[in-house]
Amino acid sequence: MKNYSNFVEKLRSAGLRPTKQRLKICEVLFDRKETFHFNVEDLKKILKKKLETSISVATVYNTINAFKSKGYIKEISLNTDKTYFDTNVTSHHHFYNVTTGELIDFHDKDVEEIKLKKNLPGKKIKSIEVLVKIANK
Repeated sequence: MKNYSNFVEKLRSAGLRPTKQRLKICEVLFDRKETFHFNVEDLKKILKKKLETSISVATVYNTINAFKSKGYIKEISLNTDKTYFDTNVTSHHHFYNVTTGELIDFHDKDVEEIKLKKNLPGKKIKSIEVLVKIANK
């Protein structure tokens, strides 16, 4: 495991003990060239394959929530029955395929300038992230 010490640090900084199961969660989420979109059910399936045993749902949820709170992953709201997460925590946009459930990144250069006509008093825009829902033909 190339990033073992990085994973241990990530877990500790998120307030978690670096157990074998949590280190595997880190490996699946962060030891990859491209960012990763997932929901908890998909992550559990991948982990079961890698570990050849299951990890408790509580361990997965606690780890994901700790990483989300620390800013290592972000939650993507889709108004569906599943919650998706993204290991790319920068501001960017998504296509969501309602047919397949796949989330696909696209970037600011792919969107023309967005102008909002309404501001909320006492609030400042932190980021604008576009979600485009698509379906297979």
